[in-house]
Amino acid sequence: MEADGPARRQRAYRKGHYGERLAALALRAKGYRIVARRYRTRLGEIDLIARRGDLVAFVEVKARPTLAAAMEAVGPLAARRIEGAADMWLSRQRDYARLSVRFDLVAILPWRWPVHVENVFSGRF
Repeated sequence: MEADGPARRQRAYRKGHYGERLAALALRAKGYRIVARRYRTRLGEIDLIARRGDLVAFVEVKARPTLAAAMEAVGPLAARRIEGAADMWLSRQRDYARLSVRFDLVAILPWRWPVHVENVFSGRF
C-alpha cells in the first residue's frame, strides 16, 4: 500500500493539470484571457487567474463527480488561501484601482463540458 502513495499523487497531479487546461479552454471560449496558471505565493495558490476587460476572476478548479461536490470542496479555509494569494497578485497590478474582482469555480465533471460558477464565494473586495 505504501508504494501506491507516490503513484496516486502522480495521478492526482496529472488529473489536476488536465482539469486546469480544460478549465482554461472553457474560460477562453467565454472571452477570458488567462493571465496566470498555478499562481503561487507564500499565502497559497490560485489555479487560474482570468481577465476579461477590467474584470479579474480568481478561479479554483475542482474535478469532482458532481457540481455540488465541487462547490463543497471550496470551503472557508480554501477561500482564505485564495483571497490571500489574490491580494498579493492584485498588489502587483498597476491598474488595480479600476479592476473588478470575482472568485469563481470551474467544475470538471465526468463526460461534460466544464461548468463555470461565478462568485462561488465573496471576498473582501
